[in-house]
Amino acid sequence: MNWKAVRDYAIGTSHQNQGIPCQDYGDYRIFSDVIIVGAVADGAGSAKYSDVGSKLAVETVLKCFSDINEYPQKQEELEQSFSQPLSKEEAEKLFAKIVEIAITKLYEQAAKENYSVNDLACTLLVFVATPEWVVAMQIGDGFIVVRSQNSEYQLLFQPDKGEFINETTFITSTNAVKDMRVKVISEKQEFICASTDGLEKVAIRLSDWKPFPPFFKPFEEYLHDTVNLEEDKYLTEFLNSERLNSRTDDDKTLLLCFFDRE
Repeated sequence: MNWKAVRDYAIGTSHQNQGIPCQDYGDYRIFSDVIIVGAVADGAGSAKYSDVGSKLAVETVLKCFSDINEYPQKQEELEQSFSQPLSKEEAEKLFAKIVEIAITKLYEQAAKENYSVNDLACTLLVFVATPEWVVAMQIGDGFIVVRSQNSEYQLLFQPDKGEFINETTFITSTNAVKDMRVKVISEKQEFICASTDGLEKVAIRLSDWKPFPPFFKPFEEYLHDTVNLEEDKYLTEFLNSERLNSRTDDDKTLLLCFFDRE
């Protein structure tokens, strides 16, 4: 029994036409087969170096856990800490600490390169999961969808769209930690999908903010059936397909996780 995961991201056609780099980034780490940490970020379109910011934010989050994993004694402590579901308060403290570390890294990067930290603005979605539970946070738009054992797909947070069109909260916003949303699901986990907002209109029913099962089910089956995910091109081909690009011209990131109990 172990976690299987894959992630990929693709530049949107609008950015291709304008010569703008992909401003999305996502990645994950698996520890001892039973703990998975994932993060995705979407750089603000108006921020000059948001592609740098989104990658730095994700890498910083994952490094917080990877540093622990490098030391056997601390790895054991990590596993013991996560042997039981975190409370909402514990999850909020964990994510607030991680976000503050990420923000510090963004400020250091901005100072090093002599530009404003707002030039690195990005959203941030993070989850930590075991086979028995998942805790997640979100700053800004994008979505995290989970399916617990014997249940339907569930959208953890309604995307933060702000008061005006295309407005959202970024990790560099002064109210980022205050506006951070956190959720704890204490159920056996089967499937987790984290994505930036480029896929919202094809994955989420915007009328009632419910996940669209025909979007997620093929990915869950793909994870279940595919042995070597890293060498398979299915996700890359999907994100760059003409059919998908005809429905969204934004950058797109998908992080897919499946706990194989067989």
